[in-house]
Amino acid sequence: MITFVGAGPGAEDLITVRGQNLLREADIVVYAGSLVNPGLLSLCRADCAVYNSAKMTLEEVLEVMTEGEREGKRVVRLHTGDPCLYGAIREQMDELEKLGIAYEVCPGVSSFCGAAAALKAEYTLPAVSQSVVITRMAGRTPVPEKESIRSFAEHQATMVVFLSTGMLRELSAELISGGYPAHTPAAIVYRATWPDEKVLNCTVETLAETAAKAGVTKTALIVVGRVLRGEYERSRLYDPSFTTEFRRASVHAGDGAEKNAVEDRDKKNGGEDNE
Repeated sequence: MITFVGAGPGAEDLITVRGQNLLREADIVVYAGSLVNPGLLSLCRADCAVYNSAKMTLEEVLEVMTEGEREGKRVVRLHTGDPCLYGAIREQMDELEKLGIAYEVCPGVSSFCGAAAALKAEYTLPAVSQSVVITRMAGRTPVPEKESIRSFAEHQATMVVFLSTGMLRELSAELISGGYPAHTPAAIVYRATWPDEKVLNCTVETLAETAAKAGVTKTALIVVGRVLRGEYERSRLYDPSFTTEFRRASVHAGDGAEKNAVEDRDKKNGGEDNE
């Protein structure tokens, strides 16, 4: 069995328990050396063969994994964050399927979650944004035109931008051209959850100068949106006047109109409201 494992955003203790156990049991580990915290390799046994994929081609990675599997060894392919985001795992899985080799995926904590924790932010605030766009600027790896930063910016949703720290002037221009006001809150989160993490608060128009002043040129996420401002409506789910499947609304005496509205809603929804 070959297992793709998400290493988490950086901190050694943010890998899942399952991921830890898989590393401890592995005979072979192929890890993304340019991004994965090398401290995680301390979980491996002394006799585990470890390969740094930053110095390897796809073909070389596949050769190591398939040879190990044929020898009956337990192989872990260790990717940064969660493998489903910019992990280039589809091409590896497709080749394994062609060869009839079984594999599975152990999910991990993505760096965009680590960035939210660093910012003490909620990406989905009531009446502000209920969607999160995860994307990147086009660089040496192209982005479909219909998925350009400019087109996504029209929605004014929360946006998390990967792999774009070296193009912040262009990013600002695209965000503003797409519809974000220049003063929209933004943040640069450098190496989220690592010991040297930096959180740089700024605006859409000051992204480049903020990064330059802090000396940040790579390994950072850009977060954009009004959720960083802190203004929002209270969640209805925990509102005392809101009935859910698990809790009846409590309406104070004298709130007749509100009580009637709740009762009408209850009748319409069969007595339950899951929000």
